[in-house]
Amino acid sequence: MVSTQPPKDRNEFRIAIVCALPCDADAITLLFDEFWDEISAPYERLETDRNTYITGRIGQHNIVLVTLPRPGCTSAASGSAYLTLSYRNLKLALLVGTCGGMPRIGNIDAYLGDVVIGKDVTQHDFGTHYPGEYVLNDAAENMIRRASKELRILLANLQMEFTRNRLKKAAEHHLKDLQEAARKAGRKADYQYPGTKEDRLFPRDYRHEHKESCTLCKDNAHGFCEANYRSPCIETGCDFSKLIHRHHRDDLPQGAEFIPEILLGRFGSANIPVRDGVYRDELAEKYSLDAFDMEGAGIWDELPTLIIKGISGYADSHSNKAWKDFASATAASVARAILGRYPSSDMEPPVPLRGMYWFLFIVQ
Repeated sequence: MVSTQPPKDRNEFRIAIVCALPCDADAITLLFDEFWDEISAPYERLETDRNTYITGRIGQHNIVLVTLPRPGCTSAASGSAYLTLSYRNLKLALLVGTCGGMPRIGNIDAYLGDVVIGKDVTQHDFGTHYPGEYVLNDAAENMIRRASKELRILLANLQMEFTRNRLKKAAEHHLKDLQEAARKAGRKADYQYPGTKEDRLFPRDYRHEHKESCTLCKDNAHGFCEANYRSPCIETGCDFSKLIHRHHRDDLPQGAEFIPEILLGRFGSANIPVRDGVYRDELAEKYSLDAFDMEGAGIWDELPTLIIKGISGYADSHSNKAWKDFASATAASVARAILGRYPSSDMEPPVPLRGMYWFLFIVQ
């Protein structure tokens, strides 16, 4: 039977959840079973710790949840460093939120709402600008950051189709629970499936831009218009006849039941988002990337981290805000499914080494 007694102090927490954005945190809170700070006084933090925490229980695990002040590798690094000051015995790290995904990951078509679990991460904005070329620093620590030994064991298990099928079934159940909890709580976010017709993939070189006269576009020699990139494809007049025809697993309407595919891949991480199809493909080809985020590299160096992110776009200029909440929900559901298979430990926590801890996050 799961204990419903709050931990005596911060040292009894083994798992943390961190969100880069409040909307990602909102999604995961719908899957908490209890909130300890509703039962007792909030746990104190060290004076030098600037984070604000929510504590509770998911299944058999005590969880500490923190939302970063802003997206980005720098914010993620500082936020995780503060976290380890107050919660010194964390042993599991999951970075959960949303990401931009490649249309194909591991020879499998990837769709919006699917979830990518990171095998490793490359920081692709850590380099030097040369005339006509940007070169990443080739030192190993600045390129592919390999997972810790414990994380590699967990990832090896997740590479089994048997394990992923188990997780998919559990995630489907948790997604329904999340959607129902949101309805009962009167949440404003829309966690329902947006529909297959909203999953649009354009050719990589077809830019999202005003197709009719626009003063801002006309006056900019480089053709960039910020207002344009903040507008949906319907408003800018993007030509839907240019959409790439894809064989979706199912042709589903808005609000239909959707089972996210769970994919493993390499993340590209930077302080700025990738929103250019041509640049996306260049990075992916050069560094064997499968998905793009803004926090993975910052957290990876501070804590052994398992990245779990729902695909909310294809890292091109045609962003669609309709997928943000749903991708947050699918990532949260997969995270809960993984926690359901992750064993609790009654053993005394190990002595921390060089500030390295396990950690669970939510992002982008």
